[in-house]
Amino acid sequence: MQAELATALQARSLMLQGSARLLRRLIRNLLENARRYSTGEVSLELTQTGAGTQQRAVIRVNDRGPGVPLSQRERIFEPFYRLPGASEREGGVGLGLALVKSITQRHMGTVRCEDRPGGGASFVVELPMHGQA
Repeated sequence: MQAELATALQARSLMLQGSARLLRRLIRNLLENARRYSTGEVSLELTQTGAGTQQRAVIRVNDRGPGVPLSQRERIFEPFYRLPGASEREGGVGLGLALVKSITQRHMGTVRCEDRPGGGASFVVELPMHGQA
């Protein structure tokens, strides 16, 4: 798999308070899910939004897979739920995105799935920032 990391942070770092192990798992699960379903490139973008105490780190994983129907975008984060037509050959049992949601909520953040312009899906995680390095 070839993945690209794009950042708009101009060599600044983002400081998040939380479990490094769980945050790594969150990103790994999103990337593995994108790789599993993508027929093209997978990219990861890291940006910052908000100001002052409302600053949030935004992690966006983009793929060129079939996308996720609007009616299924909440359900895909439920444990053991898989999109209709997903086969066991593709791997997974429907826990990866549920774990992403759980880790995100544990870190007081949000996660959502959006359409990606040009086809595919974008998974967007927003987490509160606690200072900057």
